[in-house]
Amino acid sequence: MEKINLFCLPFAGGSKYSYRLFEENLPSFLNLVPLEYPGRGSRMSEPLKEDVDQLVPDLYAQIESRLEQSPYAIYGHSMGGLMAYLLTRKIIENGKTPPLHLFITGTPGPAASSRTERKRHLMDKQTFIEEVRSLNGSPDEILQNNELLEYIEPILRADFKVSENYNYLREGMLNIPMTVITGTGENMKQEEIHLWQKETNMTVDFRRMPGHHFFIFKYPYEIIQIIAKKLVVHYKSYQL
Repeated sequence: MEKINLFCLPFAGGSKYSYRLFEENLPSFLNLVPLEYPGRGSRMSEPLKEDVDQLVPDLYAQIESRLEQSPYAIYGHSMGGLMAYLLTRKIIENGKTPPLHLFITGTPGPAASSRTERKRHLMDKQTFIEEVRSLNGSPDEILQNNELLEYIEPILRADFKVSENYNYLREGMLNIPMTVITGTGENMKQEEIHLWQKETNMTVDFRRMPGHHFFIFKYPYEIIQIIAKKLVVHYKSYQL
């Protein structure tokens, strides 16, 4: 029996290796497929993409050939959550089979005004470093190492620019179940998190986990369990 593919989109500054802890906790019926943004990891030699009109078609091209081969779901954290949503829109727009489920962590709804209020990609170097430090996702060993910072700073600025310059367009409601998980210590308003409900006809499953923005690294097992429980029903139905 074919496994369900779980396409995973990285957060700002991340790569296809960002979800290794998730992969270690996968049940046997799931196949984790991490996508890679240009300009880092295995695509380091390629130019960075700085807006959604460049990045979404790139992501779509990575998975297009697999969309009709087996059932799949899409997951993304932070910037990856926005990309997961936009990629889903692109898939439907192109007449392909939509995902079984959309899993989002660490980001408010696409319509949230806070997404574009802070222009981190335009900050001076020191302010930018402090901003990245406040997210608790980059160790001080990196932020205090000029050589490593030289590598990661342009990637982060490009990724922040993608999210911060995104212009929300109200479109038709999706007919896809969604699960949205955020950290209790994240700096985002509940009403902006609940804007995800504006994007689907189905009732969104909103959940909270202890921790700040990168709570996903503390709870990879728990997050994968949530995903697995949502998808196992589909897997069993495909087995019939």
